[in-house]
Amino acid sequence: MRKQIIIFLFLLAISGSLNAQSIFQNGRIIVSKNGHYLQFENGKPFFWLGDTAWELFHRLKLEEIIQYLDNRQKKGMNVIQAVALAEFNGLRQPNQYGEVPLIDLNPETPNDNYFKLIDTVVKLAAKRNMFIGLLPTWGDKVTAKWGEGPAVFNPQNAYKYGLWIGKRYKNSKNLLWILGGDRPARRDTSDWTTIWREMAKGISEGTGNKAFITYHPQGGDPSTSQLIHNEGWLDMNMMQSGHGGGHDVPVWNTILRDYNIKPAKPTLDAEPNYEDHPVNPWPKWDPANGYYRDYDVRKQIYRSVFSGAAGVTYGHHSVWQFYNPREEKINFADRHWTEAIDRPGAFQSGYLKKLIESRPQLNRIPDQSIIVKGQGEKGEHICATRDEAGTYAMIYIPVGKMITLNLSSFKTNKIKAYWFNPRTGMALPKGLVEIADKTEVSFTSPEQGVEKDWVLILDDARKGYKVPEM
Repeated sequence: MRKQIIIFLFLLAISGSLNAQSIFQNGRIIVSKNGHYLQFENGKPFFWLGDTAWELFHRLKLEEIIQYLDNRQKKGMNVIQAVALAEFNGLRQPNQYGEVPLIDLNPETPNDNYFKLIDTVVKLAAKRNMFIGLLPTWGDKVTAKWGEGPAVFNPQNAYKYGLWIGKRYKNSKNLLWILGGDRPARRDTSDWTTIWREMAKGISEGTGNKAFITYHPQGGDPSTSQLIHNEGWLDMNMMQSGHGGGHDVPVWNTILRDYNIKPAKPTLDAEPNYEDHPVNPWPKWDPANGYYRDYDVRKQIYRSVFSGAAGVTYGHHSVWQFYNPREEKINFADRHWTEAIDRPGAFQSGYLKKLIESRPQLNRIPDQSIIVKGQGEKGEHICATRDEAGTYAMIYIPVGKMITLNLSSFKTNKIKAYWFNPRTGMALPKGLVEIADKTEVSFTSPEQGVEKDWVLILDDARKGYKVPEM
């Protein structure tokens, strides 16, 4: 039976061909020249819209994985963040085909049959123009202090495992490597940096130095910029604003700080608050204070991206764990993953991606000086972004109201204005705004109040930018 499964996976993986419009014709993902964003080797911009699918390889059957990938592709997600050595007893509990990832818990003896499923999923994602943000291991296999583990890595076997897995996927153009796995590189007197450095070295050598590598830290911890920014293997910083800090964790401050660090590296929030996750902090996690809903998700993803992030990752509390009738729920998940994949926030994260892609991306900058009046705190904090050339600006207003803006960055007195609804992905043309000699202009959103969030889009009328189409 096991042999039949392996043959089936192989045949499925090699069947068909890449879409004629394959994005991988553009080359691999690299850092843009200004150090802030991502692009393909041919210069085409790449906006990272991730989804946390941590237990994908561990808890799902292949037909379920296909269902999940098809759903995420339709919503515009392009980076699926999944873990090879999974968190919840991932070394001892087999996947859905009876395979464990390591023989005798030894990183130097990976189980080829286990990784055949990952091989297949990497190919299936490529056919859908999607990347796998592959975590070689969850962090509890490195850090000994907490988590189910067991901690099996040391510098020597981390290098060998990294070299092995790097070679295995060296020809896969849709692999983005993520180390860390919800754990810090160091804390207090403990330092695991050497282990991660050796794993990164192995991956780099195994891929012929073509690996794009980043690091996923623990929620509530500093961004990687504060611990390992100068590691030569780290191509992009990550933070996790997470679920334990309550509503409106000031993600905008962390992203903006990262944006201004020299030398510049891209940065993004790899795990904002999950949709339908309890608001109460770790370790309680019970829903006494309710759940984060789509409005909470929108506020965080828009404000991080408008503060200079190279993308963002959406997440749903039932999806990352793939809660289903075969599994026990973790931390009060309130629905199965098959229902959760169509929650409002999943659609709305795709609207953000299309909005950013509708205008020039690689010269985009955060600019809070645009906001003259109407700025608020916490849930009312407004974030603005524009391009360096002064041809467009976008202002995210989490609570609908009147705001006054400084439009001096524009090189024209004729500006086209739109109100973009992040809840529906629809844009309402406001018309032409003439600023003449006056640079401060007031705008009132179509709806006012909490949960009536809007994006004001301002364009140089001469540029002919199109209204974003969802």
